[in-house]
Amino acid sequence: MAKEDYYNRGMDLFAEGKLDEAIQAYQKALEEEPDYADCLHALAMALAHQGRLDEAIEVGKKLIEASPDDELAYTSLSIFYQRKGMIAEAEEIGAKARTLGWKRQLQEKNSK
Repeated sequence: MAKEDYYNRGMDLFAEGKLDEAIQAYQKALEEEPDYADCLHALAMALAHQGRLDEAIEVGKKLIEASPDDELAYTSLSIFYQRKGMIAEAEEIGAKARTLGWKRQLQEKNSK
C-alpha cells in the first residue's frame, strides 16, 4: 500500500474510534515518508486522544519541523502542552501560532 492508503485507512479507523489501529496505520505511512505532515498531525491527535501526551508532544515537534509555517501544527502542540499542564510551553507555542496567523492574514490582505 502507498503512504496515502495507510493515512486514509488511519483516518477511517480514527473516525471509528479504533485508535490503536489508526496509530499503526499512520506509523506505516510514516515509514514511507517520515515528514508526511498530514499523517504526523493525525498521529499526534490520535495519541492525544489516548492520553499519550508525551508521545503526542514529540510527534507535534516533528510536525513543526516538517511544516514550520503550519499554524494549526503550533496550535495543536500548544493544546497538548496545556493538557499536560506545561503552561509556559503552551503559551510560547500558542504565540507562534498567532504570529503565523497574523502573517497569513497580512499576506491575504496584501494580495487582494
